[in-house]
Amino acid sequence: MSGASVFFDTSILAYEFSEDAVKAAASENVIRGGGVISVQVLNEFANAGRRKLGLSWAAIRDILGEYRTNLTVVPVTLETHERGLDLAERYQLGVYDGMIVAAALLADCTTLYSEDMHDGLVIDRLTIRNPYSGDSGG
Repeated sequence: MSGASVFFDTSILAYEFSEDAVKAAASENVIRGGGVISVQVLNEFANAGRRKLGLSWAAIRDILGEYRTNLTVVPVTLETHERGLDLAERYQLGVYDGMIVAAALLADCTTLYSEDMHDGLVIDRLTIRNPYSGDSGG
């Protein structure tokens, strides 16, 4: 699978810095292949980095710079917002998860790596995969 067809939810990036060695290794493994994130993911990572991971602002800026360099970053547009709301309603997703799914679909991704959504759920041509579950293909 080419990196361009893979989208990462924020949790996958955050777990790369987790004390859970298994999840950190799994995150690093899937991220190393490249892929797509949205500006929303960058913002959510900055928030999680400060609040949950206790990272300094300098560390967060360095990490975000690496992600911006090594992954494709797509904007959150009005189209993303409108489609995200529709997806959240149709699939009973949280609003922010709907925005992630919309961004992934608009970026023509076929796989969304997320720990927070239903593993194996298919939305249009997008399959949600949990890289930490044994049968996710991650």
